[in-house]
Amino acid sequence: MARAEGSEMPVSRTAEGREGLEAIRRDPGSALVAMDFDGTLSPIVADAGAARAHLGAVPALRGLSGLVGTLAVITGRPARVAVELGGLGEVPGLIVLGHYGMERWAGGELTAPPVPPGVVTARERLPGVLARAGAPAGTRIEDKGSAVAVHTRGTDDPEGTLAALAAPLAGLADATGLAVEPGRLVIELRPPGTDKGTALTSLVAERKAGAVLFAGDDLGDLAAFGAVRALRADGHPGVTVCSSSAEVTELAAEADLVVAGPDGVVALLGSLARALAAPPHPAR
Repeated sequence: MARAEGSEMPVSRTAEGREGLEAIRRDPGSALVAMDFDGTLSPIVADAGAARAHLGAVPALRGLSGLVGTLAVITGRPARVAVELGGLGEVPGLIVLGHYGMERWAGGELTAPPVPPGVVTARERLPGVLARAGAPAGTRIEDKGSAVAVHTRGTDDPEGTLAALAAPLAGLADATGLAVEPGRLVIELRPPGTDKGTALTSLVAERKAGAVLFAGDDLGDLAAFGAVRALRADGHPGVTVCSSSAEVTELAAEADLVVAGPDGVVALLGSLARALAAPPHPAR
């Protein structure tokens, strides 16, 4: 990962990304820095309930708090779950948007809509759908409250199982009016009309943000990457960051900046905080 001469900051491989990083440094008070949780702030684990934030994530976020205008986590998890698993309540001013923006946690308060009826029906039918599809041992259902997900990481053939379950789960989603969200060895069924792109765009408008940075690792983050590109066209400098993995390569191809998983994300946040806290260079 290239770094600017005399700086800890990594160098974006695109001109748009370099402009986005420079805009954040010029005017951090109006900047919005947002990121996914799983695979970005937290290493991916076999049991999603056992996920924890990278040891450096909360210190890095605390270091940025107060330096940028808005600091946010946008995740497919329930907002409160992400806060508890990540210890995110220790970060002053952090906004956590859960369920792709349906839920909001800020200042210890959670705002969440009622669970959509389609999710309730899908939750009831899902065990039968998996049984009829011959889902093998190790297939796991995750109840996210406002969504349900099926994980195949614990099976003997995670990729093959995911492919075999794709059609039955799509049928269940169609029958219950839900959207299908594929991810890293997981298929999620969730209410339509919500994604990380719309959540990010709404937050930018609400906060009257200037430059935008979004970091993610999975297919669900492509919508947020698309939102950053649209915001750039609308006058908001922006940079997209991929927390890279061998499991998802599509995101790296779309990113302005690629870092080495949660280790690289934490390092990036730390270097950004140090750059923003440093006194400006004297004029030459």
